[in-house]
Amino acid sequence: MRRTFTSNRFACRRLNHWRPLFMALLVLGALATSPVAGKTQTAESKPKAAEKDYAAIADHLAASREKLRKALDGLSEEQMRFKSAPERWSIAQVAEHLTLAENFLFGIVTDQILKSPATPGKERKITDEMLIAATRSRANKLQAPEPAQPKGTWASVNETMKEFEQRRARTISFVKSATAELRHHFTQLPQGVEVDAAQFILLMSAHTERHTAQIEEVKADPKFPAK
Repeated sequence: MRRTFTSNRFACRRLNHWRPLFMALLVLGALATSPVAGKTQTAESKPKAAEKDYAAIADHLAASREKLRKALDGLSEEQMRFKSAPERWSIAQVAEHLTLAENFLFGIVTDQILKSPATPGKERKITDEMLIAATRSRANKLQAPEPAQPKGTWASVNETMKEFEQRRARTISFVKSATAELRHHFTQLPQGVEVDAAQFILLMSAHTERHTAQIEEVKADPKFPAK
């Protein structure tokens, strides 16, 4: 069950866990400006532009899920547990991390960002494309926060992935049915870069792509089991 954090103090702790990842975004803030405009959304009159925007975000979430599925398809238990070095994660551990992170990051959206006041006139200093590129990049190796560290939460990779599928399906459903204006609620990342709720959800999707690439790195190791 996902823990709910109701105080700003705990919300800040959540974001600080992801400080290393957000450091890569700091240099991007001054490179692009994308204004946000429009009327405040209500459940009765969701703007057509928002419907199209949310559909694209949902598609990105589904696409990154599909990439993960393909990366794991047909792997044996031995292959799932293989580690290229003692300090490196196995594919099973990567899958667990992604499953834990799905709840962790989703909670930031629902418990913090969307509870902030709507500011429809606020400008975004970083584009969606820049955020996605910075998040999925494997150029910098990062330390996962403790709540998303793999600990053997599920008995098998199959169980882990069943849980991931349920959590990702919830995220996609949330985006598709959103009645709040995801582009009107912002959070400031630890390095001062502001992103809106829609961008933070795209960060979740790009995070999946980042670790799918890590899985491919493990599979490319010369010592990776044949089966």
